[in-house]
Amino acid sequence: MSFRPDVIVVGAGLAGLVATHELARAGKRVLVVEQENRANLGGQAFWSLGGLFFVDSPEQRRTGIKDSVELAKQDWLGSAAFDRLHDEDVWGQRWAEAYVAWAAGEKRAYLRDLGHRVLPMVGWAERGDGSASGHGNSVPRFHLTWGTGPRLVDTFAQPVLAAEDRGLVRFAFRHQVDELLTANGAVVGVRGSVLEPDDSARGVKSSRTVVDEFEHHADAVVVTSGGIGHNHALMRANWPVERLGEAPEHLISGVPAHVDGRMLAISEQVGGRIVNRDRLWAYTEGIVNWDPIWPDHGIRILPGPSSLWFDANGQRLTGMSGVPGADSLGAMKQILATGHDYSWFVLTQSIIEKEFALSGSEQNPDITGRDIKFLLKSRLAKGAPGPVERFKEHGVDFVVASSLDDLVVGMNEIGRGPQLDPTILERQIVARDREFDNPFTKDVQVMAIHNARRSRMDKLVRVAKPHRILDPAHGPLIAVRLNILSRKTLGGLQTNLDSQVLGDDGLPVPGLYAAGEVAGFGGGGVHGYNALEGTFLGGCIFSGRAAGRALAHS
Repeated sequence: MSFRPDVIVVGAGLAGLVATHELARAGKRVLVVEQENRANLGGQAFWSLGGLFFVDSPEQRRTGIKDSVELAKQDWLGSAAFDRLHDEDVWGQRWAEAYVAWAAGEKRAYLRDLGHRVLPMVGWAERGDGSASGHGNSVPRFHLTWGTGPRLVDTFAQPVLAAEDRGLVRFAFRHQVDELLTANGAVVGVRGSVLEPDDSARGVKSSRTVVDEFEHHADAVVVTSGGIGHNHALMRANWPVERLGEAPEHLISGVPAHVDGRMLAISEQVGGRIVNRDRLWAYTEGIVNWDPIWPDHGIRILPGPSSLWFDANGQRLTGMSGVPGADSLGAMKQILATGHDYSWFVLTQSIIEKEFALSGSEQNPDITGRDIKFLLKSRLAKGAPGPVERFKEHGVDFVVASSLDDLVVGMNEIGRGPQLDPTILERQIVARDREFDNPFTKDVQVMAIHNARRSRMDKLVRVAKPHRILDPAHGPLIAVRLNILSRKTLGGLQTNLDSQVLGDDGLPVPGLYAAGEVAGFGGGGVHGYNALEGTFLGGCIFSGRAAGRALAHS
């Protein structure tokens, strides 16, 4: 091709777009190589809620939330629990400290200058394990993009497409990289397979029929190809059995089929070092999508704190890990310890109306479409949002009944394990319900509910008024079978703060950079063992920005 790029970016997801934007701003010529078609521009970020982690933001301050760099760093490091500081975690911790400082400083202005905006309410994700110095967010920090994932993608796609019009950027869609080219110890290009044209809609599994080959050269290559979320075999091979329990036999996928992790091994072949392979971020609150886009398509419930959570044996999950939305991997450990790979929410219509949100831009049309009237109508009107009600009606994981006995009959029909005894569930439900007779309690979940309702926004739109589960006035009763949902890998290619890929000797592999999930969102694992949420998209932006700026000035 006549276009001679300065840099090749492998992957047109969010991190790739950010890196390309920074390079084009500096006048560099960029070739973006992407195995999917143009309809998939933005990758997984398009399907997201667009949640971003900010520290001490105006939105927090307006709602009475007191945050600080010191508190956020305490939360991040307590959650990450870095314990390989002389080896695999050395750069992850440096990235973490840099990212928290950025989230409290330049991040907001950087995005606003590109037209990005967030909603005024702040969500409280990963509320923690109950320890001030342990895992979790001490305060709400989850800022939702006005327009969700598609708008966040557009924030960077628009300037990149404008650069394409100016001739600085070119895309090679349906080009699958099979090899990184080297010369004199440096990465100098890519070689791979041209896949047959496929005009499938965004996210739909596409053809892998090869029709040609390609080879392109540049001064540097930036790998932004994502993680391994749809490669269940690789996820199970890396599953931390000793830490979480046996890998789930039944997995549903929170990402499209092309999220296969193949560029990790390809980068390793030229000297890139993969670290923290055993760290992952899978969700326990997955439900099968009744209207799927990709194979095994799953959606995550973003729960408020009030649903009762039972394991496959019908025993209530304990501690803060048993509070929905508090401690994802802690809940995972309890669930898998039963020898089964699913669990149950038991709740009421009042709870589902106030506390159930669904991950995914397509599941939140009011926010995605930036329609204020629709937003107010759908979120404040009686009844659950339309997408939630449709899952309740059509989803294979939902059971609705007027009595606990009938509810358990339905649960036993769809369970993949032991038959549940309604008397055992009732005993536990009644015991928890008695704790609502006073404003004080010894039940950890009830404490969490009271604590959540001290947040103005949580009380208004996110946390149901405390009530007894078996009170008919709040019915019907609802049970939801929760599956393990694959999503993110937390480890990856180890990188320095310029997003240069490092080798086993700790030195940069000349010409090779990585950003986004393939690099563990920075450093080969900026999150350590646990994520605080709102940090994955931000990690793609921060690491993609670092790669683009480093190469722009090289």
